[in-house]
Amino acid sequence: MRRLRAIVSTDRNLIQLVTPAGERISHPEFDPWVKDIGDEQLCSLYEDLTVIRRIDVEATALQRQGELGLWPPLLGQEAAQVGSGRALRDDDFVFSSYRENGVAYCRGVDLTDITRVWRGTASSGWDPYSVNMATPQIIIGAQTLHATGYAMGIQNDGADSVAVTYFGDGATSEGDVNEAMVFAASFQAPVVFFCSNNHWAISEPVRLQSHIQIADRATGFGIPSLRVDGNDVLAVMAATRVALDRARHGGGPTFIEAVTYRMGPHTTADDPTRYRDANELEDWAAKDPILRIKALLERKGLLTDQVQQHVHDKAESVAREIRSGCIGMPDPEPMDIFKHVYSEPNSWLDRQQDHYARYLASFGDPAGATSEEGAR
Repeated sequence: MRRLRAIVSTDRNLIQLVTPAGERISHPEFDPWVKDIGDEQLCSLYEDLTVIRRIDVEATALQRQGELGLWPPLLGQEAAQVGSGRALRDDDFVFSSYRENGVAYCRGVDLTDITRVWRGTASSGWDPYSVNMATPQIIIGAQTLHATGYAMGIQNDGADSVAVTYFGDGATSEGDVNEAMVFAASFQAPVVFFCSNNHWAISEPVRLQSHIQIADRATGFGIPSLRVDGNDVLAVMAATRVALDRARHGGGPTFIEAVTYRMGPHTTADDPTRYRDANELEDWAAKDPILRIKALLERKGLLTDQVQQHVHDKAESVAREIRSGCIGMPDPEPMDIFKHVYSEPNSWLDRQQDHYARYLASFGDPAGATSEEGAR
């Protein structure tokens, strides 16, 4: 597959391969990057999109029912996550924000582990090295520094894997993101900066914090950028493959702006009706990423009853699994809070553990308060 010599373009129109109506349009520059995506692969992408939305709906319901403390919905952003997530190799490493549950699904994260942190039973959801994806970062933009550092380690190892970091449009105003891009550009680190521009940094519109297209910000750091229709799963996959290929062949970092839209709240603690125009939501609903790929399958005669039933059954099976796993999750023992704080025990933590154990015992039920594990 040929590599693009230059991916910085004066044309900042969105890269698009499938229209909102499901029409496959030709793009000579990017078509070669998805030429392997045939009928079977298209159906698989449709399944991924549908399953991820079902996970999101189920987790939101779990939060509303008191089973989760909080949930960050990704409704409307499925194509950005599936298109990029399915472009990665197993040995690439992902550093995400708290909203990339779709990427986690694509990386093979256990469904129960996706909800573990949000239920409040663990400090982190899974073993990062088992799926090559770090646990979600709550501090806005901090994961970009982690990704750049990891990418510099890849360089030192002489490997051709890539670090990929996900963040939202609001994070581009954070110092961490800008510092990460300075280092990535300086050392030509093999890292892909994937910005999901969902138009809202909680309650602030993107136009308030950036008077230019976000992809153009990367140019100031000397980082090539791509601006892609984030609701077009094929276009996102093509753009991500371009960036990954560039990094693998010593071309350094790439910045991808996936223009999408957050259809739901920032988190389940948010009420977007207080700051968002209903007409805007209606406009973006017409660009729904799942309806788009569904329309493409219909045009190609691939959306048979059998395919639809299979996708429905898969989505419902996943929903049942995530619900049963969440509700059946055991509560941690009180003293477990001291586990894994440090690799080795120390007197400072031992003293805290002792104080907390005596505090728990003061309630007359010392169960769990005498754990010898503690900080060990």
